[in-house]
Amino acid sequence: MIELYDVTRTHLAGETEVRALRGITTTIESGSFNFVVGPSGSGKSTLLTLVGGLEEPTSGRVVVEGRDLAALSGRERDRFRREDVGFVFQSFNLLRNLDAVSNVLVPFMPRGLDAGLRKRAVELLEQVGLGHRLDHRPNQLSGGEQQRVAIARALLKEPKLVLADEPTGELDSETGREVFGYLRNVHRQSRPTVIVVTHDPAHLEVGDRRLRIKDGQLDGDEVI
Repeated sequence: MIELYDVTRTHLAGETEVRALRGITTTIESGSFNFVVGPSGSGKSTLLTLVGGLEEPTSGRVVVEGRDLAALSGRERDRFRREDVGFVFQSFNLLRNLDAVSNVLVPFMPRGLDAGLRKRAVELLEQVGLGHRLDHRPNQLSGGEQQRVAIARALLKEPKLVLADEPTGELDSETGREVFGYLRNVHRQSRPTVIVVTHDPAHLEVGDRRLRIKDGQLDGDEVI
C-alpha cells in the first residue's frame, strides 16, 4: 500500500519558486493499476518521482509498504529503488551499444550476472513479443520495440511497484496500445502495483483507478 499524507513539493526554477504539489493526500492499494492524469505542469511526474524515492517531499509523508521514504537513509532508498521499483520512462533510456538482452540486464551488471538472470531476461523479452529481436541494438528496433525492452528491464527484478512516466508519449496510438497490452499482461501475471502518468485517457480500462491532478492538487479520484 502507498500512502501520501498532505504531500507538498516546492523547487526553484532560476529565482522562481515553483509549487509542484500542494498538499496531496491519497492511498493506493497494493496490486492495483492506476493512472495519474492532468494537464502539463500539473505535478503528475513530480508525484511519480516522490513515490519512487527519487525525490523527497518538501513537507508531508510518502509511505510505501509501511516505510516512510524520507526517513530512510540514502543507502536504504537506493536499495528500495533497486529492489522494489521498476521505472519505465518516455525516452526508453537504452544503451545504444548493447543488444536487447544486455539492455534488460543493465541494472544487475554491477552485481554480476548469472545464467539464471540471463534466462529470465530472455523470457521477459519473449513475453513482450521480442523473442526474435534478442540480439538487436536500439537503432535496429522501432520505438515500440524499444519501449518493450524498457518494460522488460523494469520487470526483471520482479518489482512490487512499477512506475511509468508517459510510456507511450513517443509512440503512435496503435503501438501505444500494444505496449499497454504487454504491460497489462505482466500485471495480471505478477500483480505489481502499477502507476502510469499519461496525457492520453484512451488506455484506461474498467477497474482502473484514475487520479486527476490539477495545479498540484488532487482534483479527482475514481475507479473506472
